[in-house]
Amino acid sequence: MKFLAMLPLLAVTRSEAGLKHTSPRGGQSLPNILILVFDAFSAYHSPLYGYRRQTTPNLSRFANRAIVFHSHYAGGNYTTPGTASLLTGTYPWSHRALHIQSTVLDEFRHKNIFSLLGEKGYFRISFSHNIVAMSFLDQFRSAIDNFTNTRELCLADNYLADRLFPKDFTPAVHGESLISRRGDTYSSSLFLYELYRLWTSIQMKNLIKQYGELFPRGIPQNHNLVFMLEAAIDWTMRQLERAPRPFLAYLHFLPPHDPYTTRREFVGQFDDGWNPPPKPFHPLSDREPDQRLNQRRREYDEYIAYVDAEFGRLHQFMDRNGILNNTYVIFTSDHGELFERGVWGHITPVLFEPVIRVPLLISKPGQQTREDVHTPTSCVDILPTLLHVAGIDKPDWCEGEVLPSIAEQKPSPERTIFCLEAKSNSRYGPLRKRTVSVISGRYKLVHYLGYNGYDDQYEMYDLTDDPEELDNIYPFRKSAAADLQAFLRERLIRADRRFK
Repeated sequence: MKFLAMLPLLAVTRSEAGLKHTSPRGGQSLPNILILVFDAFSAYHSPLYGYRRQTTPNLSRFANRAIVFHSHYAGGNYTTPGTASLLTGTYPWSHRALHIQSTVLDEFRHKNIFSLLGEKGYFRISFSHNIVAMSFLDQFRSAIDNFTNTRELCLADNYLADRLFPKDFTPAVHGESLISRRGDTYSSSLFLYELYRLWTSIQMKNLIKQYGELFPRGIPQNHNLVFMLEAAIDWTMRQLERAPRPFLAYLHFLPPHDPYTTRREFVGQFDDGWNPPPKPFHPLSDREPDQRLNQRRREYDEYIAYVDAEFGRLHQFMDRNGILNNTYVIFTSDHGELFERGVWGHITPVLFEPVIRVPLLISKPGQQTREDVHTPTSCVDILPTLLHVAGIDKPDWCEGEVLPSIAEQKPSPERTIFCLEAKSNSRYGPLRKRTVSVISGRYKLVHYLGYNGYDDQYEMYDLTDDPEELDNIYPFRKSAAADLQAFLRERLIRADRRFK
């Protein structure tokens, strides 16, 4: 491809130095596990789940040899609770990573996917473009064999504090962000801001000169971390070739998280004149106008098409090199993205389907046909599923279940799924301000608590007859909601008990 000629020859990262083809380190009969998380990827924006724009042709090809989960939910509506729930198999009310810059409770340093699978001899690999997700990986670092820092796969990295305090990654990075923030930008320099600004401006000008033609909307970046997905995919291929067997790799890429700076060939791909029907503003919305939401939706779809192309390149590599024959490949996300009801993004108190329903596709070793699962599932199910694959019993503290089509038993029709938003709540106190949703069968109940002008409010939707969540049936179906309310109340009381 032409764009590859424009990419730099990346030096081998420090985590790769000395990593060569090796024999298995134990558990030779166990399959490899590859978890691919693409940040802020909503299931609502893939034709696999009914979307009208053809955003993911490569993911659709992958689906022909995978299990496709059609009603899969994140644990929260942004990276912190979503990632923590995936890695620990518990809901946010248990692991308590509630805030944008928080980590899990100390007890989960050893209650996570890396620690548990390490006991079976898995070689554990981790990487994230997202500095928030990297905080969890740093928290679990003692259980990770190949820990690759975000900056090792970045074109530019302007953080300083973690270099000065390498043993205190999370407080150093987030403290630097808070102290040095000016307006809507991060200086990422605690001491010499003006010098820093001059240096970074020169650095960015050079990068724009080098890659501006390839990325006309701007080089992909987040919080002043400038990166290219192509480089991360190339690095991933090298890991899959060289890692000791069996391996567990958790790889967390930022696209399609905003800003939506897609590659040149995808710009304008969806200028098709289509816009979804408008929906009324929610009482807790930001009242973003539909015209702006529709423009952002198109740019997001173009960014997803870019992600899909790079995933297709990785999938082709794995197929060609026989990696799919002995590896569970898991494609998912930590949360979705919203472009409706006056809301853009995911840092929002509302929990509508596009922001919490995420793709989940699992390809079993050697799988040749497609399976479809429509039973509601949760990201907390991924940890017990992988433990099942490795022959490990589910621990008592885990709140997930083994996923359908992986376990022999059929899922319970009474299964209940939760999602929680509580970033304004105290980490060590009862959940006094939060939004929580509970999904059971065809119904979804949402409870808003502690918001000015919208306190102690319930919404209920029939996801079968009303998948767009246009009709709040709670005022007319309170009797039908009573069981869900009672069940939710009991779970929240149990979760709050230890923090009173």
